[in-house]
Amino acid sequence: MRVVVTGTPGTGKTSAVEAFERDPDSAPEFADFDLEVVHLNDLIREEDLWTERDDERDSLVADLDAVRERLDGRDDLLIESHLAHHLEADRVVVLRCHPEELERRLGERGETEAKAEENAESEALDVILSEAANEHGVENVYEVETTDRTPDEDHAPTGCSGPSSRSRLASG
Repeated sequence: MRVVVTGTPGTGKTSAVEAFERDPDSAPEFADFDLEVVHLNDLIREEDLWTERDDERDSLVADLDAVRERLDGRDDLLIESHLAHHLEADRVVVLRCHPEELERRLGERGETEAKAEENAESEALDVILSEAANEHGVENVYEVETTDRTPDEDHAPTGCSGPSSRSRLASG
């Protein structure tokens, strides 16, 4: 089983997955099995799985074909990244955050105002949710609201909805 955790930068993907790594018993019911964690952005950087550098955004452009090839044949993975929904997966968890809070978080971690605004707009427009629903089907997409939550809070179902009714709207 492959589970991907995705969302706009700043929604808490890395923090949530690191909390899962510290306490695997905290996994939601759809991920109650042994999973190897792959922090995709680290893998891309460390194994040179990118095609170019986007100087304007100060980021690397991932070579998703090379990433797919690198992960080919590997099952029982939990893959974390804002790009993870572009990969093969059985379940997709999309972390969500109110755009104003997202912009605040990104500013606190030192992102430029332009980058923070661009990501907040992307979140407001459901870009990643729409892409995930279109690529994987609404029945495989779960939304987790992170606006008022920390990664160490109890992972009770109150913040998780899935399969997502909003995904149905986004994909149709």
